[in-house]
Amino acid sequence: MNRRLSIRTALVLAAVCAAWPAAAQQGVTDTEIVLGDILPLTGPPALLGVAHNLGVKIAIAEANAAGGVNGRKLRLISEDDGYIPSRTVQGVRKLITSDKVFALTSLSGTAQGQAALPIVKQAGIPTIAPISLFEELYKPVSKNVFAIGGDHEAATAALVSKVADKFPGKKWALISQDDDYGELVRQGFDRAMKDKKFSVVLTQIYKKGQSDFSSEILKVKQSGAEVLMAGGVLGENVAMAKELERIGHKIPMAVTYVSRVPASVKLMGSAGESVYTVDFVYLEESPKGKLFMDKAKQFLTPEEQPKLNRYSLTGYAGARVLIEAMGKCGKALTWDCTNAELAKLQNFDTGVMAPVSFSATQHLSAPTLFLMKSDPATTSYKSME
Repeated sequence: MNRRLSIRTALVLAAVCAAWPAAAQQGVTDTEIVLGDILPLTGPPALLGVAHNLGVKIAIAEANAAGGVNGRKLRLISEDDGYIPSRTVQGVRKLITSDKVFALTSLSGTAQGQAALPIVKQAGIPTIAPISLFEELYKPVSKNVFAIGGDHEAATAALVSKVADKFPGKKWALISQDDDYGELVRQGFDRAMKDKKFSVVLTQIYKKGQSDFSSEILKVKQSGAEVLMAGGVLGENVAMAKELERIGHKIPMAVTYVSRVPASVKLMGSAGESVYTVDFVYLEESPKGKLFMDKAKQFLTPEEQPKLNRYSLTGYAGARVLIEAMGKCGKALTWDCTNAELAKLQNFDTGVMAPVSFSATQHLSAPTLFLMKSDPATTSYKSME
């Protein structure tokens, strides 16, 4: 995070602190609970943000259909940050001080969440972070912030280790992004390299938003790399895979779970035949994944349903966890009670991933990561474990 953004965040934090209510029961009436969602709903990352938002909406609609939370119906206010950290800060400030939501169901991406996290921690508002994880979300533990999934450093380390086991003795190349997300990818890659002791013949960092990777991929070929860790988000990984195919250097390529969406596989086409990732949510084509997709049909329009992907499952899981904790507070719903109930949650089954658990000293629920391989024929991924 740069110094200008840090100063801006500090100023916003001061303004938000001045506006917080003395009683932490905002967003709650006798009949309603208001929740807030902050994420990219426009631009390329909207492929992820919209899907997450739909997952949250499914969980809310499901709860409301069952009578709400102790008789109160849930309402969601969604803010679009465009994947821009300064807008995330503005959006979180609006949700807390203007919309006066009771809890947050997301903190957007990595750099975005890092920018807004000081405001959220100082406020004490119950917050679930299931989209993009980084260590500051849960270390040190903050009483009101709870993360679900694998942070990008740990997930990258697991991914690279699993792929290294599958292709032992191969030479690796790494291409990563010039931001906080890219730094986590690099850290995870380095962890796996030290553990598995494979050879790295090339590392490159590209500028966020870059679309042409012909130069980087040519260097990958010239280096003699036999496996590539592609540390992009969506379009960047697609471009790298297609460029590998174009120059006739089709080697195994690893991507983070950020790219584990049907649109990415479809855009890669035949270039995606040897693309690997890891993930902690069930595949949409799995028995439990199909149950979720069937549930989605009950609560989403025909226009919304094609926008579902893995982020819909993480959004749904995060919202289900929050709803479960709020429900245990009865009619006397407060921030303190919700935070306390979240910290006591044990083996809660959302139906879309391994059971979720937290404790007073552990606010990260990190389900098992499974190796997956892209399948262009079905525009999806298949489990390799």
